[in-house]
Amino acid sequence: MKPKINLFGRCCIGVALLIGLAGCGEDAMEEDPVAFVQAIPATNSEIQPDAKIIVSFDGTPSGVNVDGGKFSVSGANVTITGPFTAGTLELTITWSDGAQALTYTVKAEGTPETTQPSAPPPAGMVLISGGEFEIGSNDAEANNNEQPVRTVYVDDFYMDETEVTNLQFKEFLQENPRWKKGQIEARFHNGNYLYLWNGNNYPQGKANHPVVSVSWYAAMAYAEWAGKRLPTEAEWEYAARGGYEGKKYPNGKNTITSRDANFDNNVKDTTAVERYPANDYGLFDMAGNVWEWCLDEYDSEFYFTFPRNGVARNPLSGANSVEWILNNYTGIKSTRVLRGGSWGHNATFVRCARRRYTRPTASYVLLGFRCAKTLVEKAF
Repeated sequence: MKPKINLFGRCCIGVALLIGLAGCGEDAMEEDPVAFVQAIPATNSEIQPDAKIIVSFDGTPSGVNVDGGKFSVSGANVTITGPFTAGTLELTITWSDGAQALTYTVKAEGTPETTQPSAPPPAGMVLISGGEFEIGSNDAEANNNEQPVRTVYVDDFYMDETEVTNLQFKEFLQENPRWKKGQIEARFHNGNYLYLWNGNNYPQGKANHPVVSVSWYAAMAYAEWAGKRLPTEAEWEYAARGGYEGKKYPNGKNTITSRDANFDNNVKDTTAVERYPANDYGLFDMAGNVWEWCLDEYDSEFYFTFPRNGVARNPLSGANSVEWILNNYTGIKSTRVLRGGSWGHNATFVRCARRRYTRPTASYVLLGFRCAKTLVEKAF
């Protein structure tokens, strides 16, 4: 926040000669007021007694006080913590430049979250509990498109434990012949679609290997058939990190070896899913094996659009909503995001933060995908 300097105000003649510009008062310098940006969870939400409420501002607030809760200040964020008493919670946060009222409904102790499904996750999927994380990287290997590092919040979602396999994709093709090799429309691939398949048969002995040479359009079609979708870029990175902050790789460490993942041409081919250890969210092959398609349009400067001193909630590049992409994907032509690296790429490429992209028609042998799913109980 830059101060506004009035170079043409009153000069405080005489006094200024003795004590300088300090005697010019308001005409010398004034600062813009710090304004409220957002609260997460949003006001009027239901929360648990032990919830944490993060209030963001467009600068660093001074003179902060919260009527109704304990709080701490860190930069442009104020964190309000419980325990809160069940019932209606009314908070008033004041600071030197203003005040903001927040109202919540606090659930009774032990009441389950409404965002948690009553049924177990769909078969082959893991529930990823939403939360905040730092997207991007400041590591020495980081590229420009991984910066600036910003704070992001994603809602709860489901994620496939593994990349979609040849066997799973064949089942889709049997029910959707328009996506078979030799029958797919030319506009949906680049000529290498299911390159390693012999007609409608996947490579022998690779039923449980990830399907490759699948375009973004075909991945979207599979996800639609399965009642799922592709993950957003933010969801993918959040899931890959496995709950670890500031670590390079999905194994929760800043180093990775051939025992952790299929990368750096160690095997010289894809490997069966679940061959390597899962990350702490129970997800396999988030590093290496095959690059994975994401839902988003690629934007090299996407992170610059996130709040500098706030939190970007469920960011999505290239569209106003997930639903719009799902309803219009066959007409989309812009480049799409790839994440995770592949068996043929070195350790730099399999970092959690690494971003790549290609045209949605791309059907190369290093490209695969996995699916995500929005919780029914929560709108995206």
